[in-house]
Amino acid sequence: MNSHIPFQIPLSVSLRDDTRFENFGPQGNELACATLKAAAGGDGEQFLYIWGDEGVGCTHLLQACYYQAQDMKRSAAYLPLDELELMGPAVLAGMERLDLVCLDNVQKVIGDAKWEEGLFHFFNRMRQENNCLVMAANAAPQKLGVQLPDLLSRMTWGITSQIHPLAEEYKRDVFVRRAASRGIDLAEDVVKYLFSHTSHDMKDLYDLLDKLDQASLSAKRKVTIPFVKEVTGM
Repeated sequence: MNSHIPFQIPLSVSLRDDTRFENFGPQGNELACATLKAAAGGDGEQFLYIWGDEGVGCTHLLQACYYQAQDMKRSAAYLPLDELELMGPAVLAGMERLDLVCLDNVQKVIGDAKWEEGLFHFFNRMRQENNCLVMAANAAPQKLGVQLPDLLSRMTWGITSQIHPLAEEYKRDVFVRRAASRGIDLAEDVVKYLFSHTSHDMKDLYDLLDKLDQASLSAKRKVTIPFVKEVTGM
């Protein structure tokens, strides 16, 4: 582990405290999850690239990698490039000394010549330091429209995995487990009501859970069907 890192993360990026591997439904993505866990722990491939449509869980998995590394006393950073785009590739300076770097929403900086060159050099520095780089985007490397051929070759150095949407039959169990991890005990009738009146997209479901959790804590009330109707207007 690198205990002395000569840089400061330039700003606080948004990390959810419940984005752990334990809270992710791995069904259909078992191999990718296992590979990411290994990387977070310092084993396996040095370079990993995951991709998928919005809402399938790429951000969740990158943040889970970050937390897993932290739990194992490894130095790590999670950087959402959609939030850091305007800062330019200088934001990466010195981060190659970290055990693990997770770059999210890479598609946001592709097509920018300075960013592409910066990412290319960052790959080389990470390789030289023998540290792990995990990237996520909304498409496979070959479909991103990368302008710099050398960068595209770097992005395919390691394992590339598509993250597939969670099958419908697993969504309820994952949702109920996520609620339980936050201390919310959802009765079966409440779960059935929610799933019959709202989007089944996991991001939408988690946003709904956040809303219900905050309202429940504020009102000091249990999450029941009448309470759901009152909070959401369903």
